[in-house]
Amino acid sequence: MPSKFQRARSEEQRAARRRAILDTAAGMLAEMPVSQVTLNELSRRVGLAKSNVLRYFESREDVLLELLATASGELVDHLEQTLTDALDAVPPAERPDRLADRLARALAERPVLCDLISAQSAVLERNVSPQVAAQYKRAAIAHASALATLVAARLPALGESDAFRFVAGALMVTGAVWTHAHPSAAMVAAYEADPALAVLRLDFADTLRETLEVLLSGLLARAGGSGLGS
Repeated sequence: MPSKFQRARSEEQRAARRRAILDTAAGMLAEMPVSQVTLNELSRRVGLAKSNVLRYFESREDVLLELLATASGELVDHLEQTLTDALDAVPPAERPDRLADRLARALAERPVLCDLISAQSAVLERNVSPQVAAQYKRAAIAHASALATLVAARLPALGESDAFRFVAGALMVTGAVWTHAHPSAAMVAAYEADPALAVLRLDFADTLRETLEVLLSGLLARAGGSGLGS
């Protein structure tokens, strides 16, 4: 049962309680998909009544959007070093495919982030106030811009504008591929019963990498063919 609520009386106490709620939600996401995370269960695990959790976050989606923003920032931090190590000694002609591979690999290593991305537009943004929506979008734009800067620095011919288009497209593709690569139990049974249907069964990492390669190649071709920079 939730413990008796005691109102946080300082900003430090409020911050600690928000952190406890976020940490508990993150722990739940390590056990279950986004679709199974409920406010009732989150409240039970954190030891507060649901009404008291709502003193700190306006909805389940508010909690999950904040976790998505945090995870996106951690991805950018990881890629800042990973892309340097992976690309700086690689011939320019090989950099686009190597970059797509490292980005796809980094995302595949973060299933919780991918699940949150897949739920972002259709679910998580549907039950929040304009204030929470704007706060999340500002963070999302900042992270996408930071990643675009990393991409443009390693593929100069792409330019900042198309680098941002690549990042935005990569995130949309990630959500779509994640959903299709994790079919329902009924679809898995159908694939197993009829091998002819298995052509539609996707491997997340491979499909994402191949799609990012095509997206990046197309943007580079439009930007000036093979001029990948030094």
